[in-house]
Amino acid sequence: MTAAQAAMTLESPRVEDGAAIWRIARDSQVLDLNSSYSYLLWCRDFAATSLVARAADGEPFAFVTGYLRPDRPGTLVVWQIAVDETHRGRGVAGVLLDALTARVAPDTVETTVTPDNTASDRLFTAYAARHRLDLEREVLFDGGLFPDASDGAAHQPEVLYRIGPFHSTGASL
Repeated sequence: MTAAQAAMTLESPRVEDGAAIWRIARDSQVLDLNSSYSYLLWCRDFAATSLVARAADGEPFAFVTGYLRPDRPGTLVVWQIAVDETHRGRGVAGVLLDALTARVAPDTVETTVTPDNTASDRLFTAYAARHRLDLEREVLFDGGLFPDASDGAAHQPEVLYRIGPFHSTGASL
């Protein structure tokens, strides 16, 4: 663990963190930005399956949001993960992902990554390798399904990353 990682506190998000989480997502310039209202709801309704990383002053500088799939409650879907630019390159995203899966103890982790998001690809590929878990990839949503493409460009496909299962590999969280 680096000194920067040791100096942060990981906690469930509070409703008051919604604005900071929205700003971190917006400033990532990679994530699909949801409405600010959705981040407030996320902090209220999915706090048990989400985490924020706080600096010494208590302000969030990174987050991971997730939920358990209603039809597969052993599957944790990681919705978004982002780190403020000033804290990138320090392994914070990996720490958040490890902490969240240790807390939730899922059978499987799922997320989607667009082909141009190399940081997320590296994060989830490294996570699977670190925990000695299988990683499967397949297109979940073709880009043509998205009605809100910007600048006339098609949305990239969302590739499903399915990591696990934890129980059959002897991997620990």
